[in-house]
Amino acid sequence: MSAVAQLQAREILDSRGVPTIEVDVRLSDGSSARAAAPSGGSRGRHEARELRDGDELRYEGRGVRQAVENVQSVIAPAIVGLELDGPWTLDRELIALDGTDDRSRLGANTLLAVSIAVTRALAGERSLYHYLAMNGRYRLPVPLFNVLNGGVHAGNTEDIQEFMIAPVGAPTFSEALRMGVETYRALRAILKKSGLATSVGDEGGFAPNLDAHTQPFDLLLEAMQHAALKPGKDMVIAVDVAASELYEEGSYVFRKSMRRRRSTEQMIQFYASWLKHYPVWSIEDGLADVDTEGWRALTETLGSRVQLVGDDLFATNVELLRTGVGQGLANAALIKLNQVGTVSEALETIAEALRSGYGVVISHRAGETECDFIADLAVATGAGQIKAGAPVRGERVAKYNRLLRIEEALGNAGRYAGRDFSVRGGFSAGRHTPRPTGDASDQSLELPVPGRHRDGTAWH
Repeated sequence: MSAVAQLQAREILDSRGVPTIEVDVRLSDGSSARAAAPSGGSRGRHEARELRDGDELRYEGRGVRQAVENVQSVIAPAIVGLELDGPWTLDRELIALDGTDDRSRLGANTLLAVSIAVTRALAGERSLYHYLAMNGRYRLPVPLFNVLNGGVHAGNTEDIQEFMIAPVGAPTFSEALRMGVETYRALRAILKKSGLATSVGDEGGFAPNLDAHTQPFDLLLEAMQHAALKPGKDMVIAVDVAASELYEEGSYVFRKSMRRRRSTEQMIQFYASWLKHYPVWSIEDGLADVDTEGWRALTETLGSRVQLVGDDLFATNVELLRTGVGQGLANAALIKLNQVGTVSEALETIAEALRSGYGVVISHRAGETECDFIADLAVATGAGQIKAGAPVRGERVAKYNRLLRIEEALGNAGRYAGRDFSVRGGFSAGRHTPRPTGDASDQSLELPVPGRHRDGTAWH
């Protein structure tokens, strides 16, 4: 076993110019590694707490000098010399040192940077995805490219936070990336030709002012077709509603776009209308995390036809996930490491989701760094899906480039998830059952409903 020999922390900037903490670690066997904590733009009430300095005269109160000091004066003295048989040994010590349920004493950002750095160092000369592997079967994930931004991620007229494209029909990850890039570029050209803004939001997606919630879907379909792709077969659509941000006094308030309120039932009908007209494959945070009865109704109504992802609902917390599974809420879980604070806790939640038959989506945050840990995590766990933003900007592309390198290294041992996570596999009774593997002869993709555009023409 190796032991922690040295730990050092510093304050750096994330992709939004907001401070975050970076940690360097060296082990007794000479292995060393570096990691930085990401930070979210919207934070659910169940998320572990970041530690910020609160000094308004410096970085508007967002500095992390106290987090850095915690590494040097609290964590390092406790773990230097600690023998490690895996990240679990370290993470148990970190959780005990913090001593709070929400990681608010030392900060989830502080703990996570240390946890990732030590996990990387423990991998040593082995590839990180190999070190973290759950079952020895490596799967390259379907990338959910965030190409149109709204909500708190952009200062435009769209209430919904993310419109994504997912190349489920690609044969390999590298082809999936190409399809995503070409569709993204086609979308930019369409926006520019239409006189719409091509500025981007926090995660690299375009943030134009749009007239209606149907316009983003129509733009995505047009971009797919310009990229010579078949909507519904080569590429499908995923949406992150971030409904907790819209929830007020029992209803959902759309302030930017329609200036109206919707009840829970109206929200479910709203999503059902998407499925009738567009190849929508996944809906994340369709309802607020406090709207438990609504989530049950949403899952019962649409869960057999579309992936329903819980983000704020589960917050990468294994106990919240178990409760949700027992109540029949959603059929997939989003995994954000900083929501829980340590690598081993995230791994436990992923394992629980997979055992429960739920889909798993590994996710970045709005404030990212060039750290590409989640790429290895997605492959190692066989999650099958990853959110890392648009295929632009260094902090987003770092994850995609890492996946390209992993795909090359794995060769025939790595398989692109693709159709394994299509609705052909079935979303039923709150359980996401992946399609059986090995059926390479079937090149079709079955969607929730055979949809059509509003003018009656088919999109497939």
